[in-house]
Parts: sequence; C-alpha cells; structure tokens
Amino acid sequence: MSEKDKMIEELKLIVKPYIQDEKGFEEMHEGTDFINDLKINSANLVDVILDIEDKYDIIFDNDSMDKMLNVKAALEIINQKVSEK
Repeated sequence: MSEKDKMIEELKLIVKPYIQDEKGFEEMHEGTDFINDLKINSANLVDVILDIEDKYDIIFDNDSMDKMLNVKAALEIINQKVSEK
C-alpha cells in the first residue's frame, strides 16, 4: 500500500462519522469532494479538520481550511504541515 493510499484510509476513518452518503464514502478517492460527494455539512467539516489536526499533531491556518474541499487538497495540506514540523 502506498503512503498516499495509507493516508486516504486514515482520512476515511476520520470522516466516517460525518458522512451522509455511504456510496460516495465507499468509493472515496483523491477527487472525492467532502461536501458534494460525501454530503458532509460545513459544521462537520470543521470537526473533520479538528480531528485531522489531532491525528497528525498539526494546525491548519485559515487559508488551509478554506482549501480543504476534497481528499486531494486534504492530503496535500496534511503532507505540507507534517513536513513543516
């Protein structure tokens, strides 16, 4: 399993409590949009971000939070923040 696949699996565990679309969740991939594909509402998206911060021991700035719309963006931001630690 590649590092990216591993991170997507970790991300799935984080978003699972907040999803409203099971089919979108089962097919979750880099292009999956949190709001449109998984039907995560904006309040729960904040919870997802907080859970990601806890898991990876990182802090998102407002700019990063605004970009956290899909799986690919989330992975890029997580990798960037982890590498800055």
